[in-house]
Order: sequence, then structure tokens, then C-alpha cells
Amino acid sequence: MIDVVFLLLVFFMLAARFGADSAISLKAAGRDASGYQGAPRLVELRPGGLTLNGIAVTREDLAARLAPLMPTPDALVVLRARDGAEVQGLVDVIETLKAGGITTLALAEAPE
Repeated sequence: MIDVVFLLLVFFMLAARFGADSAISLKAAGRDASGYQGAPRLVELRPGGLTLNGIAVTREDLAARLAPLMPTPDALVVLRARDGAEVQGLVDVIETLKAGGITTLALAEAPE
């Protein structure tokens, strides 16, 4: 009887799907910032919210506020997480920017 229970356990472990897989495609850009043009586009994520070039902005308004600063649709936007911001918040901001048509992001380290 215990063999049957173990077989059922193994079957359901292999057959179960525990969550939907999702991925964010990233590519390494290196340290070369020579392709950066136009106005500054620095988005900072903090536990208290987002800032765009030092001015507070909501996540919903972020893509609209970035649009006038973009010389081309594929212009680089620098994204920096600071002061204990959560990884899920960073992923949410990336997804919001992608939904707003912004495709080129650079993730920068926060200075200590």
C-alpha cells in the first residue's frame, strides 16, 4: 500500500504545474554608454515610490512622462533600484515600461 502512495506522490509531483512561467528577456549591454542621446532619462525605484530625473511619478504615468524625453522610440532609459527596493517592484516597473513601448533599458547599480 505504501508503494502505491509513493507512486501517486511521484506522479502528481511530476504532472503538477505549480505556476505560470514568465520571463523578461535581457541582453548584456556592457559598460559603454556612448549610444546615449538626448535628455536624461533616469528612473529610480525606492520603497516609497518612483522618481523620473528626481521628480516623483506614479508607475501608471511613467511611460507617458518619459515619452517627451525620448528622441527615438528605442532610446535608452536608465533604471536604478535604491534603498532596499524590492525585486518584484523592479520587475513591475520593467513590465510597465515595456507595455508603454519602451524597449531599451539599462539597469544601473546604486552608488553606496
